[in-house]
Amino acid sequence: MAEHSEGAASFPKDLLDAAAQEGRKSSRPPLEQLEHWARVGRLLTSGDRTRTEAALAGLLPLHAMTEHERVIVNAETNAKIEAAVTDTTYTPHLEPAALETVALDEAGRLIRHHADGSESVLDDT
Repeated sequence: MAEHSEGAASFPKDLLDAAAQEGRKSSRPPLEQLEHWARVGRLLTSGDRTRTEAALAGLLPLHAMTEHERVIVNAETNAKIEAAVTDTTYTPHLEPAALETVALDEAGRLIRHHADGSESVLDDT
């Protein structure tokens, strides 16, 4: 298969990590896994997107869609949420109120996110 490149592509670390993990199941290196996901996504989302776009805009209820359409809408919604969470920082909002949050990191450790933007592991057992 001929390859064409428009330049170096860059991917978020969380996506590359997920591709590496998932790719191991099928003996694919991370970039091949990303290519596989792109091809599957292209097949799933090709065609008439009118109903999908209407659902994403909140104009068509999910119960009025086919199962295949719901899968696409849910996958696109999840991807948007993951991208937003990855690119979002709450420090500017938390710092003035001296608020802290707690969340699990990728390794399953409980992490305290301090209002000043620093982090500390709560329980590393």
